[in-house]
Amino acid sequence: MTFSLFFQSLINGLNQGAIYALIALGYTMVYGIIRMINFAHGDFIMIGAYTLFYTIPFMIHAGMPAWISVFLAVVICAAVGVMVEVIAYKPVRRAGSMSALITALAMSLFLENLAMVLFGAKPHNVQKIFDLPSVNVLGVVLPLNVILTIGIGVVMMAGLQIFIKNTKMGKAMRAVPQDRDASILAGINVNKVITMTFAIGSALAAVAALMYCTKYPRVTNDMGSMMGLKAFIAAVLGGIGVIPGAMLGGILVGLIEIYVKLFAPGWYEAITYAILIVILLVKPSGILGKNVGEKV
Repeated sequence: MTFSLFFQSLINGLNQGAIYALIALGYTMVYGIIRMINFAHGDFIMIGAYTLFYTIPFMIHAGMPAWISVFLAVVICAAVGVMVEVIAYKPVRRAGSMSALITALAMSLFLENLAMVLFGAKPHNVQKIFDLPSVNVLGVVLPLNVILTIGIGVVMMAGLQIFIKNTKMGKAMRAVPQDRDASILAGINVNKVITMTFAIGSALAAVAALMYCTKYPRVTNDMGSMMGLKAFIAAVLGGIGVIPGAMLGGILVGLIEIYVKLFAPGWYEAITYAILIVILLVKPSGILGKNVGEKV
């Protein structure tokens, strides 16, 4: 492998990994607070991508930068995430993990089929969000669009960490999963915390949609299912329920996927899923997760 190919693959892997990491954060935040796997989370990326597809031409026609449309995507995805939590998940919250899992799978299928009815099954091409030139670094041609999206991902992940560590709501998000009853006694509104968690996770999915459409400017009704599955693997790899673990897992899955494509293009999907099996066998809690014994 030449240095230029290695460096190019590194940038592509970081870009792909940042997308997975942002999606994985949604999974890990929800799981960390209510111990539920929101399998419909990947479909929020699809909602964000369709929002970009329809709003970017409007922004350009109005003489505004195309990237302004991402704010609309964030608002719409956050609103849909909150609606899904209130309408579908809240009623089954105390019904057990199996009921919540089935509800999440049903909601994922519902969103995908609703999108197919509303927008059709044919792929839609998203207009350019950023139009930046390429630069030559050490003999490697790098699109600044990719560098910018990596930077956006890093800023969003760092911003989430600061929010969780330093704000009142962030501290409440850390307190609820540790002891819900004590959190209620301390005056924390658990329902508000859960709703905010879904809103933030869904908003991050909208940013991931921006990053994805910048690199792969195409949207389909089922695009979120595969992206969501890869992000779930990333969350488990890093340690589901652990926010830094989701970031680490996303970056690792992105890098592994890109580099495997270089040597064994037909095997990268299988190897990605094999990672999930291996990590569950070797360290089920993930790289940064902690083994916690069940209370009897």
